[in-house]
Amino acid sequence: MPQPGEVCASAEAVFRREHGRIIASLIRLCGSFDRAEEAMQEAFAAALRYWAEHGVPDNPGAWITTAAYRKLIDARRRERTRREKQTELEREIAIFAYEDPILLDDSNFGIPDDRLRLIFTCCHPALNREAQIALTLRTLGGLSTEEIARAFLVPEPTLAQRLVRAKRKIQDARIPYEVPPEQALPERRAAVQVVIYLIFNEGYTATAGDALIRRELCAEAIRLGGVLCAIDPQDPESLGLLALMLLHDSRRQARTDAAGALVTLEEQDRSLWDRGQIEEGLALVDAAMRMGLHAEASDPAATDWTQIAALYRELARLNPSPVVLLNGAVAVAMSEGPGRGLTLIDELGASGELDRYHLYHAARADMLRRLGSFEAAADAYRRALALMGNGVERAYLERRLAAL
Repeated sequence: MPQPGEVCASAEAVFRREHGRIIASLIRLCGSFDRAEEAMQEAFAAALRYWAEHGVPDNPGAWITTAAYRKLIDARRRERTRREKQTELEREIAIFAYEDPILLDDSNFGIPDDRLRLIFTCCHPALNREAQIALTLRTLGGLSTEEIARAFLVPEPTLAQRLVRAKRKIQDARIPYEVPPEQALPERRAAVQVVIYLIFNEGYTATAGDALIRRELCAEAIRLGGVLCAIDPQDPESLGLLALMLLHDSRRQARTDAAGALVTLEEQDRSLWDRGQIEEGLALVDAAMRMGLHAEASDPAATDWTQIAALYRELARLNPSPVVLLNGAVAVAMSEGPGRGLTLIDELGASGELDRYHLYHAARADMLRRLGSFEAAADAYRRALALMGNGVERAYLERRLAAL
């Protein structure tokens, strides 16, 4: 009989890996975010009980998908029985029974994937941008409300209210579960691109937990980015997004050491970088602009930080969010010196908007450390640690603080 800890670990791994696929197919079938989430939670609870007695099945994702489908059938049966519509109930049960929970046929829907359909539903223009992003990260990405609140730099109750309002809006406005027609695609695509990148970003540096990287989220974002490019291969922003994710992900193996500790860009073993991903990513952007990136530099000194800072300025022109501006300030620091970088970072921090963002304090601490202001750097590291949710990042900052 499997140990309880093993069963919980297996269930958690399946949840992280399969959440987006399962929830997207459930929402398509029942048309309700809440009912789909409830069915999936009940299926995972059933899995914990059943697997503890019978062992983890060979295909745990299929087991949970089937269990969730049955939960939906049971809920519909109770609803229809109360309304005395037995004929309609039997028809719906037949539809559910006919569909294979693992190999659902998307050929009749005109697009490659339920998950992409879910993103476009969440990114309907009837919802504001914050609601679009939060709802997609919650449903498709499987992120907790706390994790999304950290990403938005807002209190958790505020974020929870946004999610409730967004789901109610979709239901009340009868927003269709579909990819929009070609003429409406451009206005919706930008929001979808932002969401895909934020899913990748949460995978690239997890906001909480004991692991720096959530590989399943990175892989899911890259896969969805590829599907988005397939829908419109002439859209340069989609190609650029996919290239960006591939180039970042190419460094995955070098970002932590054998013990799982964080390794900075300057200290990474570049022989561990995935050359195939680098070549694919560079091929996507080479036709548009020939540029120097981290991936093309054989060592830290060869990195073209001036060009990277210029690219961040262009990104900030399109999306002047505090986080983008902070990343740009760090690039400026690497190209023009930590003094200039600290000035920009302090200017960004003057509004107080980044006070709850741990990487703002960590970046500021690093600039102060490079300038030799060790007491001020230590204070900034402590502020970052007070906000830190990821165990790997915490250990790294604690080492930096101890070194001071």
